[in-house]
Amino acid sequence: MAKSKAISNAKKQSYISVPSQIINSLSSSSLQSLLVSPKRSSSSSFFFVNKYSCRSPRVWLFALFLFGLVGMLRLGWNVNTLIPFSPYPNPCLQTQQSIETTGRNHDSLVVTANNEELGEFWKQPDGLGYRPCLDFSREYRRASEAIVKDRSKYLLVVVSGGISQQRNQIVDAVVIARILGAALVVPILQVNVIWGDESEFSDIFDLAHFKSVLADDVRILSSLPSTHVMTRPVEERRTPLHVSPNWIRSRYLKRINREGVLLLRGLDSRLSKDLPPDLQKLRCKVAFQALKFAPPILELGNKLAQRMQSKGPYLALHLRMEKDVWVRTGCSPGLSQEYDELIQDERRRRPELLTSKSNMTYHERKLAGLCPLNAFEVTRYELVLSYAMLCAPLNTRLCTEQASVVVYFRLLKALGAPRSARIYWAGGQPLGGEEALSPLTREFPHFYNKGDLALPGELEPFAKKSSFMAAIDFIVSERSDVFMPSHGGNMGHAIQGQRAFSGHKKYITPNKRHMLPYFLNSSMPEAEFNSIIKELHHESLGQPELRSSKAGRDVTKYPIPECMCNNVRSHSI
Repeated sequence: MAKSKAISNAKKQSYISVPSQIINSLSSSSLQSLLVSPKRSSSSSFFFVNKYSCRSPRVWLFALFLFGLVGMLRLGWNVNTLIPFSPYPNPCLQTQQSIETTGRNHDSLVVTANNEELGEFWKQPDGLGYRPCLDFSREYRRASEAIVKDRSKYLLVVVSGGISQQRNQIVDAVVIARILGAALVVPILQVNVIWGDESEFSDIFDLAHFKSVLADDVRILSSLPSTHVMTRPVEERRTPLHVSPNWIRSRYLKRINREGVLLLRGLDSRLSKDLPPDLQKLRCKVAFQALKFAPPILELGNKLAQRMQSKGPYLALHLRMEKDVWVRTGCSPGLSQEYDELIQDERRRRPELLTSKSNMTYHERKLAGLCPLNAFEVTRYELVLSYAMLCAPLNTRLCTEQASVVVYFRLLKALGAPRSARIYWAGGQPLGGEEALSPLTREFPHFYNKGDLALPGELEPFAKKSSFMAAIDFIVSERSDVFMPSHGGNMGHAIQGQRAFSGHKKYITPNKRHMLPYFLNSSMPEAEFNSIIKELHHESLGQPELRSSKAGRDVTKYPIPECMCNNVRSHSI
């Protein structure tokens, strides 16, 4: 009887719940020692163990407790040691990586993925420790008190163009108001001649935030005071390009002191890019901190960005393939002879829309790297060769436009973008519709725009507001892990500066001029082509660059050294 009872007890098993983190923290040998009973040995052990004490549940509980304590201590010392062993995606790993905050005081959550696991393409450039630093001089701060208290001078400005062009002019308007010691009336947004958008400043930007951030620099008013409402402003329409602060004072100061109100139009590129350090810092303060989008736009833009981020890192492409882009750049979409003639007729009818270098032919512009990349140019160079040799003379359907899309695809593949990459494309509807994008969507199926991401009804309030749509594109693009524009342009430049100010997030600048010959060489092996393309772009991935290294650079595109600093001397870049 006693023997059967002993056998019955021996067959009984006890189960103890142990957290999976503790189990994962144990080595396989330790785990095996817990789960498998040790073999008996007739030989003496190094350690003396009483055979009866080993059968005691209390001893096993005490041993498990010790192992659990050790595991918990390891867990406390380094949580990340557990992550590589987990066979499941860890949501914390995706959200805790590198949260960057800009000086704009907005909720900017940037998810930087684990580069080793996700691949080289998502690796971020070395920011060299640069951070925003907008410390104004004592003289600037001393002059500020008198400037913000002044009640005699008022500056009115009318800004034009798309939203990014308007941003640039608003930045310069604040700086000009500071130079003149005048109060700035909230800029008037001219109705866009292309899209007919009648939005006002407060529709697009957070006016209260704009006033608050600049309260110590320039007095911002919503409208002229009653004492000056009837004053006829002095109007200046022909400000030369790249004028200096001294030119501004000599030209306008006496007039605004005499009349009280000065009206300026067409400020695009009128103010010099090379200003004293305090005025450069003011430019950065306006661009990166004061110009915050209005709450409805910011809320929706953040929602779309979060939806893109929900499944890992994403790339944002700014595809400049709308009708007005082809008109303004002097380039041909090449979709067909019909589309080419449509653009040429529009350009002849409105020659003022052609922005620059009107004496160059389309092919000269293309070879000089002045035309936007289209979908073929991001994909396969064989198709670009077909375009160059066959499509142009034949005027076949979807020829030039899709050839540009191919270069996009081909460039992305050469730089290591995986086929599984999730891509957000910013921009309006391309000329030629979805068919113009087909080379990209075939190679990168996870291809989205704001219409794909928005829930039913979310975009309706902004449907006929091109500035609102462009602002949403700006937000989603700025939040991306990698950004690449098809053509420089104002939006690309604004995002480049913002990403630099936010910690130098990856920004790919296509080297169109130098890579074109390699795209046209169909005999080049794939591996050699990829190696050359990577080498051409190894310094064009958003690394810190000194504004002063080239004359005429905009500080809102290259904020070092005036607006960002580190503990390393700047000339080491």
